[in-house]
Amino acid sequence: MTLDTVKRGQACRIVSIPDSGIRAQAIRFGIAEGEMVTCDEVIPAGPIVLRKKHQQIALGRKLAASIVVE
Repeated sequence: MTLDTVKRGQACRIVSIPDSGIRAQAIRFGIAEGEMVTCDEVIPAGPIVLRKKHQQIALGRKLAASIVVE
């Protein structure tokens, strides 16, 4: 399953970020493999808003589609 398919309120663990360029971009947001995140909001035709501890992070759908979660 990829990050762009999670539902609001669902918690998931980042399993894999296969592309090195996307991995670097995700790390800038504070997201790395093994991290637990919770989906705060799924904006229709917009970004996925994640919560990591007390920080909210909005990821574009293209970036979220490249991140594998469980």
